[in-house]
Amino acid sequence: MLTITREIRDRIVAHARADHPDEACGVVAGPAGTGRPERFIPMLNAARSPTFYEFDSGDLFKLYREMDDLDEEPVIVYHSHTATEAYPSRTDVSYASEPFAHYVLVSTADGNGEDDPYQFRSFRIVDDEITEEDVQVVEAYPA
Repeated sequence: MLTITREIRDRIVAHARADHPDEACGVVAGPAGTGRPERFIPMLNAARSPTFYEFDSGDLFKLYREMDDLDEEPVIVYHSHTATEAYPSRTDVSYASEPFAHYVLVSTADGNGEDDPYQFRSFRIVDDEITEEDVQVVEAYPA
């Protein structure tokens, strides 16, 4: 199960809506070994496409060095789908290289306005196998 604060969930959704009609993408890092998504890191979709996302390799390299320096790991890797449901595509599965990460997808297919509905789903993707997991939204993590 993915446990995420309302604030981080809302920031992911806001990023997806802001980048619509292009796909948005980013990472939420957390302290290594905790599985707790804490630091929201929106990234630029280098593909600038409504049907495809790609992290800029230079930005991704910098991010991984920064996470290493801070003893963090990618807890969530997220992106949006602008015209389809929030479910990993074959391309998404081929990009899934973090076996311990939660892969979050937000669908903005029904629009991108503040009150428009959206889908927010989380998956584990290991060895090309997709497993959907429950998402628990909390106001804050337990101390």
